[in-house]
Amino acid sequence: MGDPFKGAGPTVAFKSKTTKVLFMSSIELTPSQKTILQELINLFRESETAVKGEDIAKRVDRNPGTIRNQMQSLKALQLVEGVPGPKGGYKPTASAYDALKIQEMEQAADVPFRHKGELIKGANVQEIDLTSVHHPELCRAEIKLQGSISEFKEGDIISVGPTPLSKLLIEGELDGKDDTNNSLILTIDKMVAPAGDEEPLH
Repeated sequence: MGDPFKGAGPTVAFKSKTTKVLFMSSIELTPSQKTILQELINLFRESETAVKGEDIAKRVDRNPGTIRNQMQSLKALQLVEGVPGPKGGYKPTASAYDALKIQEMEQAADVPFRHKGELIKGANVQEIDLTSVHHPELCRAEIKLQGSISEFKEGDIISVGPTPLSKLLIEGELDGKDDTNNSLILTIDKMVAPAGDEEPLH
């Protein structure tokens, strides 16, 4: 007998003691697929209902037909589930979070995030990556978010923190966005650790 699993789609491995499914590196998403899947997850988090392809198309500035085609391939990879009916659309599967390496961090919501001085609720900071640390005058930070980054524009003033453990507070100007990784690139104007409960400058 041949291998019954041959050609049966992406390889999955089941971790013992949990029901979490880990996708192997056999799934290589294109930048376009990553961006669309990320926006689907963002919109699903906001509405908690099936997301229409047209809404995703608006967020990523693509043709709705392109979104439909991409969704077919994402459904084949078992990353997206189609929901029929008038209120139907698409939902991310649990595997979609794994494919994008999104961890539901319990303390993510505890990191205050301000955009132009306003506290943004629901914009959970997932990761802060400090780049160019060896050149403080060029110091930049990459802020990875859970939530849509479509509203952010270059030049906007952003503040993040204090973080729960290191009490790091970062303020800076938005220099660019990485839609594939759902992250914001900041030029840092101020960085304090440990920071108290002080209000940001802006």
